[in-house]
Amino acid sequence: MKQLIILLLAVSTFSANAQNGRIINLTPIESLEGTPIYSKLTIEKNGERVYKPKFQYLENVSISKLVYESDGLEITGMMVRPKTEGTYPCIVFNRGGNRSFGKLLLGNAVMFGMLANEGYIVVASNYRGSNDEMGSKNSLDEFGGKDVNDVINIIEALENIEGADTERIGMYGWSRGAMMTYLALTKTNKIKAAVAGAGNADLTQIDRENMETGVYEEIIPNYMENKVEELEKRSAVFWADKFPKDVPLLLLHGNADWRVQSKKSLQLALELDKYRVPYKLIIFEGGDHSLSEHKDEVNQEVIDWFDKYVKENSTLPNMEFHGQ
Repeated sequence: MKQLIILLLAVSTFSANAQNGRIINLTPIESLEGTPIYSKLTIEKNGERVYKPKFQYLENVSISKLVYESDGLEITGMMVRPKTEGTYPCIVFNRGGNRSFGKLLLGNAVMFGMLANEGYIVVASNYRGSNDEMGSKNSLDEFGGKDVNDVINIIEALENIEGADTERIGMYGWSRGAMMTYLALTKTNKIKAAVAGAGNADLTQIDRENMETGVYEEIIPNYMENKVEELEKRSAVFWADKFPKDVPLLLLHGNADWRVQSKKSLQLALELDKYRVPYKLIIFEGGDHSLSEHKDEVNQEVIDWFDKYVKENSTLPNMEFHGQ
């Protein structure tokens, strides 16, 4: 009888895990026309509205709303891919913000479309709790807790997307999404290369009081009872030795970023260097949190990084001390 119960529990656990990444709904957005962002992307030409030259790549990609399963929850997200049929490498994008702040909008599809136009299938998650109002103390969003599973499970969702080459996956995170990227890299071996922008690699150094009172205290479980422990769990500088040594990481930061100071990426770079994790660090002079003054340069760095290590599967840099 005891063996039967154990078997039933094992089957039940397997069934639950098997649902992770299951695509519940994938709804194409046939056109951006009629959306609030359309007028910003287009101009009048010969009596009709057409995409501005810098956004013409949007003609080459398709945008879909995505709903997938993660730990029994229905998680919303987005997918952007080339319109031309074929098999493509993938990029998982991890958004910033918390709860409803930073939730994915159609405007995000403009940036995803730029990546998709380079020959990638791009997927992004809203994480659990994205519909919670700001100030909610009962949010499902744990800011780097169980919600990291939503990143892991959107990787699993790629297995169910036609034309997705799941042997070639990159990960790209910005702000909070950089933290999610750091955490995810310690939990999966399916990522070939990663990019992290404006990431807070040490949450224990609280530079903005409202981040603690308005975010950490409200949504990180057991924060008031175990403040140091919970922040260290989410701070990559404390577990840089857990980073895989075969996943090159590009760190991008602006030294005029008031939201997350660039010293956080500098500190992480020193830790990665200590453990011989392959990385490249670029600090942009006068760059703000979104590196808005350096968009073209940032986009090119990101594309070059993913092309090199994901699309082309180039040889990793030699991290052993060497030379004359």
